Amino acid sequence: MEALKSELKSKIVEVLNLEDISVEEIQDNDALFGDGLGLDSIDALELIVLLDKDYGIKLTDPKEGKAIFESIETMAQYITTHRTK
Repeated sequence: MEALKSELKSKIVEVLNLEDISVEEIQDNDALFGDGLGLDSIDALELIVLLDKDYGIKLTDPKEGKAIFESIETMAQYITTHRTK
């Protein structure tokens, strides 16, 4: 799962154009929204597209997304359990 976490960090930095944040700065349990990386609702939509395109996971419930996108750790756990690609 460490490889998946590293992959997620790289994809998040790339897809969301986080130019002032390096992959090494992102900790597995850092909050993605709010005080953590400071992502917003537009970024959440980009993450939903990323899950669908790269891992075959379709999110339909916004409450489910909030729990999944809590941190890199929670995203990796969800992907490991639900991925179709």
